Amino acid sequence: MGFEKITEQASHHDHLEQKSIAELLEGIHQEDHNAVGAVGKVLPQIERLIEKVVSQLKKGGRLFYIGAGTSGRLGVLDASECPPTFGTPPERVIGLVAGGDHALRNSIEKAEDDTEQAWKDLEAHHINTDDVLVGIAASGTTPYVVGGLQKAQAKGIPTGGIACNRNSPLAAVSDYPIEVIVGPEFLTGSSRMKAGTAQKLILNMITTATMIQLGHVKGNKMIDMQLSNDKLQGRAEGMVMEALQVSREVAQSLLEKNHSVRAAIAAYPKK
Repeated sequence: MGFEKITEQASHHDHLEQKSIAELLEGIHQEDHNAVGAVGKVLPQIERLIEKVVSQLKKGGRLFYIGAGTSGRLGVLDASECPPTFGTPPERVIGLVAGGDHALRNSIEKAEDDTEQAWKDLEAHHINTDDVLVGIAASGTTPYVVGGLQKAQAKGIPTGGIACNRNSPLAAVSDYPIEVIVGPEFLTGSSRMKAGTAQKLILNMITTATMIQLGHVKGNKMIDMQLSNDKLQGRAEGMVMEALQVSREVAQSLLEKNHSVRAAIAAYPKK
């Protein structure tokens, strides 16, 4: 079967400008359901990629995401949430977007069309064979992403790819391809919608499952999270109180001295 850009096909919904808000919402919601279902069909492929990510990180490697536009921003978002959620250093999971950080808020013309720039961006972080690189591109054709993975693969760095079309150029340079087929967008070609939703769901799975496997979760609690605001401080106190059966005052004291839920629990004298 050849490559087909399903993400660019005409929407199943037409005459959008004639619809009421309620009708628009119903149509968008219907398509969002399709995105969730599409992710469910590729769980085995996601599992294989996560197994490799866990293996690489266990030996001290890092997880890199690269993408352009919405896909790149989603990768940066997922990477940026790992330190506060799991207490990992910022360099453990790194998100790179075509056009650099300026592209997080602005459209950078032609940035995604440069086949060489991704490798330059990765080299700045001294990427090596202990690491793993995941390219994110709804179309599966973005030159910035495909070029980066092609170079990485040639140098023996494990690669994964998340695309929303089958048999894409991205899949061809991915050791662990994930092809999540969400179908045409509600708004034709607007892959920030359900393609982006599916990508976000998969990224959630990759980092959450990986960090659980690496020991950053106990039970169902984020015991390594950073206590960076009052909400998280309160959550941490509750976790310490529950784990040790102590008062809030004791939990606060332990957290003040030890700066994390894990360390606070470990520091409490065993009876």
